Amino acid sequence: MKISKYLTNVLISIIFYLSSAPPFVICSSLEVTIDDHSPSDLKNKGSLQDKMSHQMINSIKLHGILLWVSMGFLMPMGILFVRMANKAHENGRQVKVFVYLHVIFQILAVVLATIGAIMSIRTLENSFDNNHQRLGLALYAAMWLQFLTGVFKPSRGSKRRLKWFLLHWILGTTVSLVGIINIYTGIRAYQKKTSSSRDSSLWTILFTAQIACLVFFYLFQDKWEHFQKQRAILNNELDHQNNNTNGSSDQIIQVVTRNDHEPKVMVPQPCRKSNALVNLFKLI
Repeated sequence: MKISKYLTNVLISIIFYLSSAPPFVICSSLEVTIDDHSPSDLKNKGSLQDKMSHQMINSIKLHGILLWVSMGFLMPMGILFVRMANKAHENGRQVKVFVYLHVIFQILAVVLATIGAIMSIRTLENSFDNNHQRLGLALYAAMWLQFLTGVFKPSRGSKRRLKWFLLHWILGTTVSLVGIINIYTGIRAYQKKTSSSRDSSLWTILFTAQIACLVFFYLFQDKWEHFQKQRAILNNELDHQNNNTNGSSDQIIQVVTRNDHEPKVMVPQPCRKSNALVNLFKLI
């Protein structure tokens, strides 16, 4: 696919740019040389530490937003697009659109996650002493393995196609689920780092609401297909009943007599529904 190759080249260019850019390291152990312990020097030192703390919090927030959009939104949406492509197998144009959307969303997710990872390595403290950082490191490796399996997929009809499909599906589902879990652990780590329970509670509520909407849409796809089938069956039954009603009322029995002594002859003739009983009683 030309689009996937182009986006892959863009991703590689961004990674090289971020890797070669000069770091703006934010470290809490920055040493400040103070000749004397005058009140003005202590005040300057305190303001510098406050400024560093503010920069640290902003960097953590940016890291969290990048990973939220990447693993918390783009990757699940990519999975939904593949599922929609499987449901629309009868329409080739829709299948292509959903597949392209899947590729674009997944590449964007990898780009944002890579930017967040590089930023966290170059600007934040990474002692890997908590579950969030360890899980994040494993996620980055699995995410890139998943990306490479999507790029180097075997052609249709190949014997390796089934193995590739299972590996790609298992990796994609695992990365998406574990990524969502790691976002929750990141929000908790942010709360411990900044002692801001208000922001962390708000982010938890918003992220949970977003995940609930995605899950509802995921489950609604199967139900929507079931609703469409049931509606088609009901329409067919109604059409069949209407056809039977029209066929039975197309002809009625009309009584024709020549005189009172001759027998009555029953001749079927078409007439309207509203005059059926009227014609019958007129001749009796």
